[in-house]
Amino acid sequence: MRASTRRVFVAGAAGRIECAVDSPDGTPRGVALIAHPHPLFGGTLDNKVVQTLARAFVELGYEAWRPNFRGVGQTEGVHDEGRGELDDLEAVLNSIKTAKFILAGFSFGASLAARLAEKTKPEWLVLVGVGITRIMAPPVPAGTLVIHGENDDTVPLAAVLDWARPQELPVVVVPGADHFFHRKLPILRALVQSNWR
Repeated sequence: MRASTRRVFVAGAAGRIECAVDSPDGTPRGVALIAHPHPLFGGTLDNKVVQTLARAFVELGYEAWRPNFRGVGQTEGVHDEGRGELDDLEAVLNSIKTAKFILAGFSFGASLAARLAEKTKPEWLVLVGVGITRIMAPPVPAGTLVIHGENDDTVPLAAVLDWARPQELPVVVVPGADHFFHRKLPILRALVQSNWR
């Protein structure tokens, strides 16, 4: 993402986990752990939505961590349908040793971030294009920011609204946006920053 991006390796159950880490100027106020989209469909830590989220959090003063899931880049292991990937996200979080953290994710990664939030106490949860059609996301804490594209044909908006409705969870809809937020990334970045508290 930036010339200053560091590559860090964390020990996971299936081997090492490759992470890209971006730091803010000055002392970080906490950590943002950002999960990427489905690895079997081209998802990596370099995904543009994931990079946009990282940039937004760095500008808010957080250190942004973007791990690669199993079998992607230099991360060892093979895809485990979300089970091992959740364990690996937790391993990365535990390795950072911080009490102040945000969990975020895009698509498949958003569902996993929601699952990790069930087991941990994030300051904030940010879910973009939450991939509930491939891996169901659990109910999430009040105050979770859910952003979805109006024209998402990978995860239909109606499915996300059906998931959000029983939770009385607001969903921010970006008009004209597809699943990957083509030409809408500045709006996505601004939404994250304007909803941060």
